[in-house]
Amino acid sequence: MEHYGWLSILPPIMAITLAIKTRQVFISLLFGIWLGWVILNGWSFFAGTIATIQALVDVFDDAGNTRTIMFSALVGALIAFIQRSGGVDGFILKVNAFLGRRKGNSRRLVQILAWLTGFSIFVESSINVLTVGAIFRPIFDKLKIPREKLAYIADSISAPTCILIPLNAWGAYIMGLLLAQGISDPLTTMIKAYPLNFYPLLAMAAVVLVIVSQKDFGPMKRAEERAQKEGKVIADNARPMISSEVIALEKKEGVTARARNMLIPIFVMVFMMPIGLIYSGWQGMQHSAGLSTGQMLFAALGNGSGSKAVLWAVLTAILVAMLLYRSQKIFNLQELLDLIFKGIGGLIPLALLMMLAFAIGKVCRDLGAGLYIAEITGQWLSPTLVPAIIFAVSSFIAFSTGTSWGTFAIMIPIGIPMAATIGVYTPLAVAAALGGGVFGDHCSPISDTTIISSMASASDHIDHVKTQLPYALAAGGLALVFYLIAGIVFSG
Repeated sequence: MEHYGWLSILPPIMAITLAIKTRQVFISLLFGIWLGWVILNGWSFFAGTIATIQALVDVFDDAGNTRTIMFSALVGALIAFIQRSGGVDGFILKVNAFLGRRKGNSRRLVQILAWLTGFSIFVESSINVLTVGAIFRPIFDKLKIPREKLAYIADSISAPTCILIPLNAWGAYIMGLLLAQGISDPLTTMIKAYPLNFYPLLAMAAVVLVIVSQKDFGPMKRAEERAQKEGKVIADNARPMISSEVIALEKKEGVTARARNMLIPIFVMVFMMPIGLIYSGWQGMQHSAGLSTGQMLFAALGNGSGSKAVLWAVLTAILVAMLLYRSQKIFNLQELLDLIFKGIGGLIPLALLMMLAFAIGKVCRDLGAGLYIAEITGQWLSPTLVPAIIFAVSSFIAFSTGTSWGTFAIMIPIGIPMAATIGVYTPLAVAAALGGGVFGDHCSPISDTTIISSMASASDHIDHVKTQLPYALAAGGLALVFYLIAGIVFSG
């Protein structure tokens, strides 16, 4: 049996609904995992409970999961370092000096700078989000820009940037999926698909439009009014995704505020990401006949392990930061160790949330949620409707499972043969599957990128989901209309 019918999607839908309704993300996810294993065990509550406990343990059987959870916790140490060393204060002084000459446009300029920073970091979505959050959160707080807005900017620029610029693991992964479908030149297909990948383009453009116009709507408008009128960057009942002890860490007394104490570790982390991808993917490439050095580097970049590269990048940044601060005699060894443990402790909730997100993703796969959603849409087949159907189905799979990559793995093998069978332009079908995966991922509270965006901005996770959702839905709705039009144009 490949799926459990409508029961396949019940656990993730219940988890998402409960999380938004109760704001208790941990309990909601745990309930969704438990319900899934109860279904898998023939509605035996006892067997389902035992299986749930084992599933949480089994998360760590996957080395990639373990590395991601370690990264999620270790980020706290880096954040503690750059705040306590005076790096954040130094950077704020530099930015304030820049903004001082542009008083009327400070809010717009800072948000545009955050957008540009995210756009320039296309090597990996987690590093993208983390960098934008770590650099700009203190400045956003100072200018009374709500943290929900920072989370929205970081989240809406990360995956779209990574998927539109193929020089990263995203591009290599997608090309591998296309090769498996018999497409001999996947890079050309991807390039042809980019102008048709409407959602990432619209999502990125929407952020700029919101920043420049300063016209918000829905929950984000209320968050902006709260921040500007009451000076509250988060709501009174908010539960930030990072401990307040880490956020509130002040510069050590007597230490000179220097922007380089933040920028050097952050730059090292970003720089090490492609290095880690190339190094981890280099095995087996040395004897690749007929490949030039550039082709081998690109292939190694594509074959690299994202979880290894992210973990190595953060560990290297922490080590460089420790050496940098010791050379300035800012901290002694014991103070550095204390900051590491304090930072890790502040992000333990995020690590636990990542563990639950991985666990619910596993139970969704075992239930066949993605296959069920894809199967029930087969009756809607029509050449003009296929692009819109692929986009909508990909969106729902990503929303339900919290993974865009998993959605690509399901929908590309389904969408490409479907398109070939009934004469739909292949790059259009590819674009629809990719765009739908990113759209659903943006809307899903159980997506790892959404979770890390909340953490990096120190925002309440559900508040981030609620404030981002109207913008994502607007861009997604417009993308769906474009796919309906494109289906008519390319089938004509």
